[in-house]
Amino acid sequence: MSKMTIGEILQKYPFAMSYFVENKLDVEGYEGETFQDFLGGFNQEQVEDLAMDKKELQENLEIFINQMNEFLGIKEDVGVKSLTILPGYDKSGEAEGFNELTINTSQIISIVGPTGAGKSRLLADIEWTAQKDTPTGRSILINGEFPDKKWRFSSNNKLVAQLSQNMNFVMDLTVMEFLQLHAESRLVEDVEGTIEKIIKAANSLAGEKFQLDTPVTALSGGQSRALMIADTAILSSSPIVLIDEIENAGIDRRKALNLLIDEDKIVLMATHDPTLALIADKRIVIKNGGISKIIETTEEEKEILHELEKIDSFVQAMRTSLRNGESLSR
Repeated sequence: MSKMTIGEILQKYPFAMSYFVENKLDVEGYEGETFQDFLGGFNQEQVEDLAMDKKELQENLEIFINQMNEFLGIKEDVGVKSLTILPGYDKSGEAEGFNELTINTSQIISIVGPTGAGKSRLLADIEWTAQKDTPTGRSILINGEFPDKKWRFSSNNKLVAQLSQNMNFVMDLTVMEFLQLHAESRLVEDVEGTIEKIIKAANSLAGEKFQLDTPVTALSGGQSRALMIADTAILSSSPIVLIDEIENAGIDRRKALNLLIDEDKIVLMATHDPTLALIADKRIVIKNGGISKIIETTEEEKEILHELEKIDSFVQAMRTSLRNGESLSR
């Protein structure tokens, strides 16, 4: 937006004129200039008389436009095609063990390491698009460039959607009411069709199906996780999804991951499960607060994964039989 002329801004966002008027900025005749150049035309005396903060005016214009787009339901392509992590340091001040990591949409990256190793810090760095201003000293690039300010300062643009281990609802709503509220808050045109799509996807993940009139407080842990994964995949505008220990969710894990990448999400998955670690395209190894190394899943590991999935399928079948009250036999 910084490169757009005032005329281009007003053509694309006609409501921006109200921002100029409210801030007593007469832009008539300056349509061919950028907003930055327009502000640069004020001398020091004018700046003091108007109590003008040029930097704040520029940043607030972008925030104003983003908020109005959200309110009016104008959806722009957030444009996140890739995320790049540039290295920083571990807790001992040692350089992290990689040059850079670029993750593209529809890719799955697993994060492995001991409890407390620093997985949450990595997530926070990504969420806030760190620019060497966090304890790790990492930098985050979006589409190979330093990120737009909206990822850091606008509440309307959330880069990361988090799915935590524990998802307990406390609100007194049915599944239908919960999904309807979320769909309406996102200004979705086809609310009914979107809800139908989400509940169908959620029930394909959950071990036991549930209905739209089911109270969200009555959902099991697995059902809650299935609902939130489907909701995040289909309704969330966040291009990056972090899942924490999906192995404990009681859902079809492979289907859950496929659902997210089919919606062009970048998926980062913290896990202790070898099956899930090997499903990922690459895995980030965290030690002592830093990224120790990045491992690309090899062909041999994919063969091992095939065997692990057979074992996992066998265990899941046994679990289902036990739940259904059946006796097990060799």
